[in-house]
Amino acid sequence: MQINNILVIGSGAMGSQIGMVAALAGYHTTIQDIAEESLAAARAQLSSRMDNSVAKGRMSREVADEALARLHFTTSLEDGAANADYVIEAATEKLEIKRAIFAALDVAAPTHAILATNSSTLGSSKVASATSRPSKVCNMHFFNPALVMKCVEVVRHEDTSQETIDTTMELARSMGKSPVLVNKEIPGFVANRLMGALRDEALRLQEAGIASIADIDTTAKTALGHPMGPFELMDLVGIDVSYLIRMATFEETGDESDLPHPDVKALYEAGHLGKKSGRGWYAYDDSGAKK
Repeated sequence: MQINNILVIGSGAMGSQIGMVAALAGYHTTIQDIAEESLAAARAQLSSRMDNSVAKGRMSREVADEALARLHFTTSLEDGAANADYVIEAATEKLEIKRAIFAALDVAAPTHAILATNSSTLGSSKVASATSRPSKVCNMHFFNPALVMKCVEVVRHEDTSQETIDTTMELARSMGKSPVLVNKEIPGFVANRLMGALRDEALRLQEAGIASIADIDTTAKTALGHPMGPFELMDLVGIDVSYLIRMATFEETGDESDLPHPDVKALYEAGHLGKKSGRGWYAYDDSGAKK
């Protein structure tokens, strides 16, 4: 299936960067969000990112300007979906919101359009049932920061067609990504289950006083070769994201061991969400550097 026009739902950190990845790959891309101020912030941030990439010699001014010219912003889901060949939903990790979005997309998008969710926890079968095209629904899960991270998890559900999978895998490759196919739905898929095991052990070590947060992060970097430690990663991704993912997993499994760690819950309820709020496991200054 040929893809020309891509719609990304959500202008947060993930949605905006996914949109930029698509535009850089040559696709006419629209980012949709219900909040005009969020779209304005995304537009400014992406323009700044492109300026920085040009200044550092990572791309030419011409390439950056052409990609930005292919990028459009709208508050209207109907307008954004009207000519979409492929839709990537990157909204809040709440099932009722996602189902409402997919039901609206099913009406607004052309019948040939594939509808993918960027959800890192929820299998696409849960939103596919809100549409009349379950065979054209799958997960296309990018990693943060989407402009940098190469992995994309493509997850099928029982009714996902092979054409949808093939198209999604090829789309990811055309964006310069390295897609991996997950053949069965499971909460957390592959990467987050691996990282979750490391994060949970880090939380246990810290809670028991075995080692400090900083030393656990240093060990992950200097002994395991990780680019950042588990606590640094939680702060980068967002404490709220970690919390909501665990809550979504618990709602899926009913297993109390899947509930967020009490320390994660405490940070979330206090509004200490990591870098974006200036405080999480660490404190940050206005430039995002650790204090």
